Amino acid sequence: MVEKKFRSTTEVSKTTGIEPHVLRYWETEFPSLRPSKNRAGKRDYEKKDIELIFKIKELLYEELYTIAGAKKRLQGKANKTSGRETLKFTLSGIKRELVSILELLESD
Repeated sequence: MVEKKFRSTTEVSKTTGIEPHVLRYWETEFPSLRPSKNRAGKRDYEKKDIELIFKIKELLYEELYTIAGAKKRLQGKANKTSGRETLKFTLSGIKRELVSILELLESD
């Protein structure tokens, strides 16, 4: 079976689990995501575009980066600490503060 070189927005949406309007939005936010357009003006996604979509999805939905953070990460400028690790660090700090407050309240 021959693999297709280009895929439509609908096919990419089904493959990646990302809605078409989100794919179009990501094109405005991530300069490296620029699928070509065919003669009819419809987007033609190549394998590299689909791989990039999966990477963006991972950064945003699994590693919990913001769009700005994901952009930096893709450009190689971001700290290698993932969004999830940053969140864990922040939450552990909040937990320590809450425990301190609880101890103060209990000592009264």
